[in-house]
Amino acid sequence: MRVLILHSDVPADAPPDELDTLETARAVAAALEQRGHLVRVAAFKPAPDALADEIAASQAQAVFNLVESVWGDGQLAGVAPAMLAKHGIPYTGANAALIAALADKPLTKQILRQSALPTADWAEPPDWRGLAPGRRYVVKSATEDASVGLDDGAVVSGADVDGRARASQERHGGRWFAETYLDGREFNVALLEEGDGVRVLPIAEMCFEAWSQERPRIVGYSAKWDDESEDARRTVRKFGLESECPELARRLAELARRTWTLFRMGGYARIDFRLDGEGAPMILEANPNPCLEPHAGFAAAAAQADIDYAELVERILARAHRR
Repeated sequence: MRVLILHSDVPADAPPDELDTLETARAVAAALEQRGHLVRVAAFKPAPDALADEIAASQAQAVFNLVESVWGDGQLAGVAPAMLAKHGIPYTGANAALIAALADKPLTKQILRQSALPTADWAEPPDWRGLAPGRRYVVKSATEDASVGLDDGAVVSGADVDGRARASQERHGGRWFAETYLDGREFNVALLEEGDGVRVLPIAEMCFEAWSQERPRIVGYSAKWDDESEDARRTVRKFGLESECPELARRLAELARRTWTLFRMGGYARIDFRLDGEGAPMILEANPNPCLEPHAGFAAAAAQADIDYAELVERILARAHRR
């Protein structure tokens, strides 16, 4: 098959979370070539003529969509699948409507809550309705992923939420909200479309090893993107929950499947959880088109299921369809 791989258009001096899309594109290209496909890799430019030229030059029969942002804005990632759909060419992953909806984290949480799926309490500016002054919250970007702006200082008491949100907005731009901080275990559930349904891959737990009791347990920006940092070395991905705690694993898998069905996900996705004080799973985020870098969590979960990277990429490509 002739495949066009589209990735975010990022400059060479972009921060690590943005450069990751280039590394992933190279890895996906190598995997597809290994499987015998003819591949062209290009940066996505949100101009109809430019996209038409890329499709024509590659003679693409399908597009592997790795676009995570447009003009550096993650909230615009849905522009790529919207334009691809207009061209009528099959592409991988989520459609434009789903990407746009899930790019708004408070909106995602509202849909989850209204659908009787568990998610932690949250509050939004300007009125911060429901905010409890004595409770601890994580102040997060409402529209950006990759742990942008997330460090120890993001966990504050309710009384300090507004100040942290304003400071974060001044530094990073965009909207910010507050989510109740949960101090329980953290899990990532990778989902892969198969046949007429979805397969739950082995569940990963993010473990905080030798973590100071005074520090909040969060996977912050440095833990995700600075491999030499102390935080990166001490946040360790582990598997084996299915044998260690089969009932919890079943509950996480059930909630992940319900989330997949609710949002009509396709291709592949990842649902992130934290346990609350009673040990009940709470959905933190639903991620369409999660990172496919070979050393990242989705590929690691696939490997646990004896699906090597080239086969994983092939399976995702096989689910590309017109939307």
